[in-house]
Amino acid sequence: MVFVGLISMCVGILMGGYLFSRSQPRSLLSINHCQNCLTPKDLLGLIASVGIQKTPGLMPFVVFETDKTIAIKLPLPHKRIHYVIIPKKDIKNVGEISEADTPYLTDAFFVARQMIEQQKLSRYEIYTNGPGLQTVTYLHFHLVVK
Repeated sequence: MVFVGLISMCVGILMGGYLFSRSQPRSLLSINHCQNCLTPKDLLGLIASVGIQKTPGLMPFVVFETDKTIAIKLPLPHKRIHYVIIPKKDIKNVGEISEADTPYLTDAFFVARQMIEQQKLSRYEIYTNGPGLQTVTYLHFHLVVK
């Protein structure tokens, strides 16, 4: 019984290491630097990071995808048309952007352009929220038709 427990623990550690290998630390993972540990925003960001990077084929409502970006249509938008454009690299917010993120950001705006052209949109906004306004701690852009 102890042997099965040890094997299960090892498998869990290996799976966790694989799933979270490309995720930026969230407060849950850096407890010693934590001020607001276990916030729902951080947990959602961590789940989004794993889902987008490891299982993009399982994402619902995908309307456009490249190797660096995924775009989804919100099923119940507040506006008539509302897309969320998400880089596949884990970036928590605009304040965390580095030079290495340039290809992902460029591709995200290329995806926005493609969607705008395909749907012949002319009145739209593209925006992102800062850390205090994000509902998920993961950089994403909103493309909203006015």
